[in-house]
Formats: sequence, C-alpha cells, structure tokens
Amino acid sequence: MKAHNVTIKDIARELGVSPSTVSRAIKDHPDISTETKKQVKELVEKLKYKPNAVALSLRSRKTNMIGVIVPQIVHHFFSSVISGIEETAMAGGYNVMIFQSNESYDREVLNVQGLINSRVDGALVSISKESKKFGHFRELIENETPLVFFDRAPEEIEADKVVVDDFAGAFDATEYLIKTGCRRIAHFAAPQHLQIGYKRQRGYISALEKNGIVVDDDLIVKCDTLDEALVITPKIMSLPNPPEAIFTVNDLTAAGVLKALKKLGLKVPEDVSVIGFTDGLVSTVTDPALSTISQHGFDLGKTAAGILLKRISSGIEITDPVTEVLKTNLVIRESTRLIL
Repeated sequence: MKAHNVTIKDIARELGVSPSTVSRAIKDHPDISTETKKQVKELVEKLKYKPNAVALSLRSRKTNMIGVIVPQIVHHFFSSVISGIEETAMAGGYNVMIFQSNESYDREVLNVQGLINSRVDGALVSISKESKKFGHFRELIENETPLVFFDRAPEEIEADKVVVDDFAGAFDATEYLIKTGCRRIAHFAAPQHLQIGYKRQRGYISALEKNGIVVDDDLIVKCDTLDEALVITPKIMSLPNPPEAIFTVNDLTAAGVLKALKKLGLKVPEDVSVIGFTDGLVSTVTDPALSTISQHGFDLGKTAAGILLKRISSGIEITDPVTEVLKTNLVIRESTRLIL
C-alpha cells in the first residue's frame, strides 16, 4: 500500500474497526478506548498516513492558504515583502500562494479570479501600474474573502491597507539634497494615479516650497524604470540649465540614472547627486553605492500579514478598515554630497 494513498478506510480495514472509530481515535475522542487509540496511532505512523488537505478544507470551509498578488516577484522590494508575509503566515499555520500581475491590469483580474477559485482564506495585494478600475477586488470582498492592500493601495476600495509614509520619505530625500547645496533637483516620478507616485511627488514639491525653491515643471518627468531612465537622463541633462541632483521614485530607476550619467562622462556626486527610494539590494551594488529612502519591505510584509490573519480569525464583516502607515528613514551612501 503506497503511503500517499492511505486513507482512514484502509486503517479501519486493517484494524477491523469502523472508519468513524479511526477518525475519532486520531482526534483523541474520549469515547475511544486507550488501547484502540494506541493501535490506530501505531498504524498511522507505520503507514505514514496524512489527512487529505482538500477533504479537510471542504469540511471546515478553510484552506489555511492565503493568496498574495505582487506586481513583480523579481523586484527586491516585493521579494522582501513576501519574506515578511511568509514568516508571519507560516507562524500562524498558513501557507502562501503567490501570483504576479507583471504590472498588467488584465493579468491582475485573472490573478484575483485565481484566488477566488482556489478558495483562499484571505488575500494580500499590491496593485499593478495599469489598474484604474477595481471591480475585481470588490468581487473578492463580496466573496467574503478578507483583503489587505500593501504598498500600492487604491483609495476607492474600503479595505485594510499597509503603506509606508511616501510623502515624508520623499520630503526627507529632497530636503537632504537641498541641504547639500543642490537647488535644481529633478524628480523621476511614477504614474500619478498610483498613490505612491502622487505622494512621493507631493513630498518632493513640498520640500522645494518649504526651502523657497520655485518648482520647475521641466524637472518633473514620468520615469519609473531602469530602461526609461537610460533614455530620459541624457535628455534632462541636455537642458540649458540641467539639474544638480535627481530624486527617483525607486532604486531601479536610480540605477539607470547612474548608468546613464556615467556614459555621459558625469561624476556622481561631484557633478550630479542621485537618491532613490526603496533600499533594496540594488542600492548597495551600484557604483557609487546609492543613497535612498528605506521602505522596510520585510516589516511591511509582516504587518500586512498580521492584520490579515486577525481578520481571518475574527470572521466578522469589515466595517472599520484600518490603514497602517510605516515610517521610512533616510540612508546616506556615496551617490549624494555631504551636507555643507
């Protein structure tokens, strides 16, 4: 008899008892004698019997599975978030099913349908860049699946959210550049329909205004990938009055800026300072090492998963969604000048 095919009926047949007796013996039911429990336990161990997870989930209406949708798994920030999610989920007895939208709205819709079809007990989601409609998440909520958004969260959906203080992080990054003597500071921004893009741009503008620097619209450009930075950087540096510093919405974009500046023969930070936003692996391997804002992805993942597990265990309708805002911090490395 193959171990993975062993059922309660097989054990019952071997011992000459009913399947219900075996089931109750496994659960240590008081109506079952000590001797029968001992026999069942010995045979369970000998045959390496494992309960059928699908059957258990059908009976309990729980799968002990949570689903996670991220824009890109290869992005170091999201892999850090996933690590935090998995640590909390596994400690709570849950497995994690991961989906990748690859920044596509259509694929994200399919991902959500996959979560519903898989009957996950809860979902953690960071929306794609393309997402401007959110009916698929409303369907998830209507399916009574607890939902927590993290990092990229839509304002339109009433659900728990865990984000970082994007405004404060951007403000701190920009003000640091100003304190080092930079006045013309460019911002390579994310799409403004995303809250992270909007809030980081607002933090940048607010820091300029606080320090009496006129906002130059020519220095604010949509550029949030490494490949885009390779194209945009030479263009912005060819302006009649080019920037002395560039603040990018993420570290990968900053890495593209560094590469483009080097190709232009410009030195960092002597000619141009560069600062990013993430503090992932890329920020430590660029040349020079990248100054950035730390998002604490691992902690964000743990916090989001913790809120989700509480929602799952409470089993009540969400009428009071919470938004948890985690603090960022400035990490100074070699791509920015020192404060004068």
